Amino acid sequence: MIVKVTDDGKLEIPSELLEKLKPLTEYEVSVTEDEIVFKKIRKPLTLKELRRRVQKAGSDPNQPTLKEISRIVKEVRQELWTEK
Repeated sequence: MIVKVTDDGKLEIPSELLEKLKPLTEYEVSVTEDEIVFKKIRKPLTLKELRRRVQKAGSDPNQPTLKEISRIVKEVRQELWTEK
């Protein structure tokens, strides 16, 4: 892939490459005489960000009830006991 610098000093990035870059993602840039390297900055997931994502996702309509979970646990326990 080839990236060009325009007359006004901006990078002209091909759409195939832009599709691989996530919006608002930060990159560390290393520059040498022969190359420019973009390295994605990986930030640790904070509790605040996790809560935001969970809230954004909303509740799971297929989430089993406590009664259903209890029944499944009982069934698995019975299967394990009968295998011994």
